[in-house]
Amino acid sequence: MTDDTLHVNGIKQQLKADGADLSGSSFTDVNLSGANFNNVNFAGAQFEDANLSGWSVRNANLTHLNVYNADLRGASFSSCLTHGLTIDGIDVSDLLTAYRVLITKAD
Repeated sequence: MTDDTLHVNGIKQQLKADGADLSGSSFTDVNLSGANFNNVNFAGAQFEDANLSGWSVRNANLTHLNVYNADLRGASFSSCLTHGLTIDGIDVSDLLTAYRVLITKAD
């Protein structure tokens, strides 16, 4: 069996991927600070022991995204698909719905 996996180890290099399918890829001990992700599908992705502080995510598919032991200080999420996304076991879609109901009642 041929291993078609591209291995990038111990280098500092910018990577530009356009129209690429990198599903199933693995990133371990990688610095992606300042990286830009546009029109990227994060559905089912897993982030573990990740520094996502200051992360800004807009109009993204975060369905069934898994985030474990991450720093989310200052992170911002807007106009995202969040079905199945949980924070500490609480469904984010349910939290947003409840919040919007409370805001509507307060008006």
